[in-house]
Amino acid sequence: MTVEELMKIIANLGFPIAVSIYLLVIFGNKLDRLSNAVENLARFIDGLNKK
Repeated sequence: MTVEELMKIIANLGFPIAVSIYLLVIFGNKLDRLSNAVENLARFIDGLNKK
């Protein structure tokens, strides 16, 4: 494999990998916030049921 072929492979795969990592980070943060919201809601509902 020549250097030019290697550079083409990196150029072609680099963008999809970067987009995938970006999306994983963004959705990971949103999933964490959603999980916290669900846990808070569950605690709130438990508090209502105990009254």
